[in-house]
Amino acid sequence: MTIVDLFDTGRKEPYTVPLAERMRPQTLKEFVGQTHVLGKGKLLFTLIKQKKVPSMVLWGPSGCGKTTLAYIIAKELGLYAIFLSAVSIGVKEMREIIKRSKNEKILLFLDEFHSLNRSKQDLFLPYVEKGQILLIGATTENPSFAIIKPLLSRMKVVKLNPLSEEELFFILKRAKDNSELNTSGVLVNDEMLSLIASLSDGDARRALTILEMSHSLAKEKNLQSVDSECIFEACQIRPRTYDRKGDMHYGLASAFIKSMRGSDPDAALYWMMRMINAGEDPLYIARRMVIFASEDVGCADPYALTLAISAKEAFEFLGPPEGYLALAQACIYLSLCEKSNSVYVALQKAEKDVSELPEYPVPIHLRTAPTKLMRDLGYGKEYLYPHDFEGGIVKQSYRPEEIAQKRYYFPTTRGYEVKLKEYLEKARNIIYGDPDGDSRERAR
Repeated sequence: MTIVDLFDTGRKEPYTVPLAERMRPQTLKEFVGQTHVLGKGKLLFTLIKQKKVPSMVLWGPSGCGKTTLAYIIAKELGLYAIFLSAVSIGVKEMREIIKRSKNEKILLFLDEFHSLNRSKQDLFLPYVEKGQILLIGATTENPSFAIIKPLLSRMKVVKLNPLSEEELFFILKRAKDNSELNTSGVLVNDEMLSLIASLSDGDARRALTILEMSHSLAKEKNLQSVDSECIFEACQIRPRTYDRKGDMHYGLASAFIKSMRGSDPDAALYWMMRMINAGEDPLYIARRMVIFASEDVGCADPYALTLAISAKEAFEFLGPPEGYLALAQACIYLSLCEKSNSVYVALQKAEKDVSELPEYPVPIHLRTAPTKLMRDLGYGKEYLYPHDFEGGIVKQSYRPEEIAQKRYYFPTTRGYEVKLKEYLEKARNIIYGDPDGDSRERAR
C-alpha cells in the first residue's frame, strides 16, 4: 500500500517528473479556479480555514483540481494523508487504513471514487460517520449514480467546474515563468499560451502537458520559439469525456431530445454527433428517436414513427459511417415535422384510470361467443357491425357504462391531426351523441 506523507518536503523533485505535477499548487492562495466554493467567504474556503472539513465527494471533470484540493486540505488540517485509486484498493488495504485510523485521524483520498463497489463503500461507512476517517472521493461521474445513499448522505458533494481559458492561461504563464522552460532558450509567447488554453477543454493537467510537449518539440527542431505547429502536434486528438451511464450521457441525450422537440435540427444534429463522437451506441440514439416519434410527434405526422424505425433498421444494415446518414435524416425530419404529445397524454390518462378505477366488466354486446352456452347467455348478441352502416360508424357504446364519458385522446390542430380531429368529432357525435364532449372533458 502506497502511503503519501504530505509533510515530507525535504525531497527535491527532478525534471523527469511531469510539469503538471511539479507545478501543483501547495496552498489555497496558489490554487486557481473554483471560486464558487473556494472564494473568500464561500463554503469550502470557510470550512478549510476553520478546520471543519467534512468527508466529501469532489465531482468534476479531469484536470479541474480535485487531487490538488485534497492535498491542500490535508496540509491545512495537518492530517496524515493516503492517496489511492478506488480501482486498485483492496479489502486488505482498507482494513489497514481503518486500523491506523483508530490511533490518529486520517485523510483518505480515493480517485475514481465511482469505481468503489458497494461492499467496500459499506466497509467505510461507520468510520466516516464517527469521523475517524476524513474520506475525500474524486469522481468525474455523477455521484448519485454510483455511490450508495447511506454513504452519500454522510458526505458533502462539492461540484467543481472546468477551468476557464483565462484561468488556464494564468496557470500556463505561471508554469512557464517558474520552471526550466523560462531558461531553456525556447520562447513561449502569450499567443501560444492562449492557443494551448483554448485546446485544453478546461483541463489544467492537459494544458500543462501540451505546454511541456510542445516546448520539447520546438527544442528538438531547433526553433527559437514554440509555434502553433508544435502545439497541434503535441495536442494530437483530444480525448472525449463520456460516461454511458452517468451525468454526461443523460445530459447530451436530454439536449438532443429537447432540440428535436424545439424544432431546431442544427442543434439536434450537433448533440447527436457529440454522442456518437464520444462513443455512444448509435442504436441508443435510434431508440430515442423511435420513442420521440410517438411521444412528441405522434398522430400529427404518423410517418415519423415509420421513418424513425427505418433509420434504426438502416443503421443496423449499413453500420457506421454510412448508417449515420440514416440517423441524421431521421433527426432532421423529426425536428421539422409537426409536434403533438396527444398520444403520450392519452396513454397516461388511460393508464391512470386502469390503475385507479375498478376492473369494470366488458359490456356483454362486445364479448365474443365461441360456445353455445355463451351464445345462449347473449354474448355479442346486440353487437352492431359498423360496416353494415353508412359511413362505417354506428351509435353504440364501446366501453363500460361507468366511464362512458371519459376522454383520453385530444388531437391538436397541427399536421395530420387536423384530419383525425375532424373524423373523431364526427365519430363521437354519432356514437355518443355528444359533440361537446371534448370541451367538457378538458374542463374536468
